[in-house]
Amino acid sequence: MEDYEGFKSQIYALTKIDLSAYKEKQMRRRIDSLVVKNRCKTYKEYVALMKSDPVVFDEFINFMTINVSEFYRNPDQWELLDKEFIPELIKKSGDNLKIWSAACSTGDEPYSLVMALSRHLPLSKIKITATDIDKTVIATAKTGLYNEKSIANVPADLKKKYFTQVGKSFQISEDIKRCVEFKQANLLCDPYPKNYDMIVCRNVLIYFTDEAKTEVYGKFADALKPGGILFIGSTEQVLEYKELGYKRRYSFYYEKN
Repeated sequence: MEDYEGFKSQIYALTKIDLSAYKEKQMRRRIDSLVVKNRCKTYKEYVALMKSDPVVFDEFINFMTINVSEFYRNPDQWELLDKEFIPELIKKSGDNLKIWSAACSTGDEPYSLVMALSRHLPLSKIKITATDIDKTVIATAKTGLYNEKSIANVPADLKKKYFTQVGKSFQISEDIKRCVEFKQANLLCDPYPKNYDMIVCRNVLIYFTDEAKTEVYGKFADALKPGGILFIGSTEQVLEYKELGYKRRYSFYYEKN
């Protein structure tokens, strides 16, 4: 299929997703498989179908956002959050912490944050802002129903306290859900909120180009308070973190200067 550059322009106009920010070879392969699945012979034909069919449009958005998520992913990193960073942030900012789960996917991460914070603060004091570009996964997150594999790493006491088994699935409690406000947002083009104590964005930017990663990490730094913490995935790193105004605390935790 030809004219991928023209396709990128059309997609940006239609969805505000900037495909130039993603690694092209990997992303183009994913998109081509979707074009073929919808029996289109050209990108132009596929864009026309997206414009005329809301189901195809939503499928594209869902397909573009790589939603592999689970509660307490990399448990040792969450243990560090529990033992070191949450107490440190409470000491700095008191019990009204502002925390943002960026690219929150199906809600596993912001709900994990609420449960981790619940060991230190009453639920009435916990409020997480959670954003994702994909309204389908936000709808899934708001439903709060998960399979056994998704919640495998949740500490046993929290699992017992905050999940109810429904058939083969597990429903997260309304008390936890009330602590999270979900919003649709695009990290590449929407304005960022300000004055956050912590931003959590894990295993998402690995699909972005180095230039796009640097731009996003710079915007995260602007969104954090001095002394605020950025928590990223174990396979990620912040290139040029000193130039962006961070100091590295651990391989996946960065503090804003």
